Amino acid sequence: MRLLFGLTLSYLGFLTSQTLVLATPIPMASHNLKTLSQQVNFNPPKPPADPPPGGRVLGGAKRGSCPQVKQDLTALVPFTQEPPSVTNVWSLTTSAHPTFWFYVPYSQTANLPAMFVLQDQQSKDLYKQPIALPNHPGIISVSLPANAPGLAVNQQYRWFLTFACETQEDSPPIYVEGVIQRVKLSREITQELQTATPLQQFAIYAQNGIWHEAITTLAKLRQEHPQDPALKTQWQNLLASIRLGNVATEPILSDKH
Repeated sequence: MRLLFGLTLSYLGFLTSQTLVLATPIPMASHNLKTLSQQVNFNPPKPPADPPPGGRVLGGAKRGSCPQVKQDLTALVPFTQEPPSVTNVWSLTTSAHPTFWFYVPYSQTANLPAMFVLQDQQSKDLYKQPIALPNHPGIISVSLPANAPGLAVNQQYRWFLTFACETQEDSPPIYVEGVIQRVKLSREITQELQTATPLQQFAIYAQNGIWHEAITTLAKLRQEHPQDPALKTQWQNLLASIRLGNVATEPILSDKH
């Protein structure tokens, strides 16, 4: 892990001096939908510019004993790309204990130690938890548990998901990373969410740029209704809207994998 944090030191340094910006929610065009007949695209918030959050949405090339995969480790989270090669992985949540989603191309047979880490603005580990590999490749969730320190409103936190392909500490892992910020929605949108169906809630979150609640709400609906073609289409549209359509057909695995 030491080398991982060394590789990302240039990104971590910004957290101590970052000016925090609260996103302004965008009202929905329609408040009375019982079902969603139209495509719902995610409305991404603009990441902070000075300095940018940086990050890594794909796990990168094969290293060491990591098996060859058709699709890289992928963080299911919005990202921007700026010339010449700056990637910003940036997302919003309204929850003190949000859920993160990842496509993991490795199964238990690979026997790769995996770790999820959340850091505060001082690069201090707030939460560090080994992650069990699934029985087969697919999309998994990692939730910040209730007994972990909660995210404060208007604060930014950096997360990592790493897979160690070698036992030596100086061997670089395969990893993804990004920055998350908790925000508070307006009273109007909060009231709207309270009377909305889960599918309407998904649309409200997506149109207001609240990624973690949008994807988690839709993923739970898909798990509850796996044969629903409309939910399948909404899921594929959601991931395609953030340019991750290549993993949109991968299975969403249960918490028990």
